Amino acid sequence: MMPLNDILRIVEYECRCILRSLPILLVMGGGIFLYGFLYNYMYSPNVLREVPVWVVDESRTPLSRQYIRLLDATPQVSVQGVMTDMPQARERMRKGEGAGIIYLPEDLEAKVGRGEEAVFVSCNSTMAFLSYANIKEASSGAMLALDTKVRLGQVVFLDTDVIQPVMNTPSIPVQGVALYNESGGYATYLIPSVLMAILFQTMLMVISMRCGKEREERMFPLLCVTGHQSSWRIAMNIVVGKSVVYVGFYALFSVFLLGLLPLLFDLPHLASPLLLVQLLTPYFFATAFFGLACSPFFKDSDAPLLIIAFFSVGLLFLSGISWPLELMPWPWRLLHCLIPAPVGILAFVKANSMGADIADISREMMLLWGQCWVYFLLACRAYKKNLSY
Repeated sequence: MMPLNDILRIVEYECRCILRSLPILLVMGGGIFLYGFLYNYMYSPNVLREVPVWVVDESRTPLSRQYIRLLDATPQVSVQGVMTDMPQARERMRKGEGAGIIYLPEDLEAKVGRGEEAVFVSCNSTMAFLSYANIKEASSGAMLALDTKVRLGQVVFLDTDVIQPVMNTPSIPVQGVALYNESGGYATYLIPSVLMAILFQTMLMVISMRCGKEREERMFPLLCVTGHQSSWRIAMNIVVGKSVVYVGFYALFSVFLLGLLPLLFDLPHLASPLLLVQLLTPYFFATAFFGLACSPFFKDSDAPLLIIAFFSVGLLFLSGISWPLELMPWPWRLLHCLIPAPVGILAFVKANSMGADIADISREMMLLWGQCWVYFLLACRAYKKNLSY
């Protein structure tokens, strides 16, 4: 019973330290609840339609008017009006009456008639990423549709050696639909991955703050239990006790982040509760052991926050959701296997967004359980050294 009593004593001590630390509570509350809710709220439209834009038409030709009609016909944007100068359109933008401006230069039809490359300018507000993407997609799509219409009429002006490639250009429109994301929404594609990254980063922040505080205040002896035990036994008790606390807290947080938020914001939630428990158990323990194994590098309680906060983009890239793992160089694939977050993110997306079962994510599960054992031993070794610090 002595090891269990020691672990329970460490659990009680660690819980008391976390609940009495205002910075840690702010990190957990802000990172999990505030950041998780606001990130979903910002992208809650998921797929925007009819983004208001203004067109500055200095060409005033049938070709430019045809382009404006094609632009207004796209589902992404809605043309609010046509103006003759840019300052007037900018003033509309300042008043919040539009999210972008499409500028058609005076020589638009002349360049098209000569078979030269015509230029149009798209000015977009970056206050909303989805609006920016919609305007870009709609303006480019309308111009490509216009190009298809006028290209055949210009064949007579081309040399004979280039007519054949032009005529062989496919005339059948091809539309791609992303698998498992039929709506093409930004939120349904990215936010499930971000939620898993938030769990990893905030847990790592909490661990780094606790370990940094211990090193600052030389508090390692207070964690040692009494009795004649080896340093390895004491280190194992400390690692297990601390990990149980972190995993317990984040098991509760995951109910909000991975259970409630997907229902509130209509995100994919195909995985069963049992499958999520099977996945999150090694994910949380691997993250906790990973953080404790890195404890020798946490010299204070503040510096690690500045580093960990900028890991989001790298974690999402390493997970393979933005760039296929098969196309990555082997050092990046190796890094993917060494960090719990990329493996967990990929497994979560497969299970929750693609409907995979436990057999389909067996590779990721084996990696996470392997990380648990490796980082548990490294964490014990680190705390064995800390006891003599």
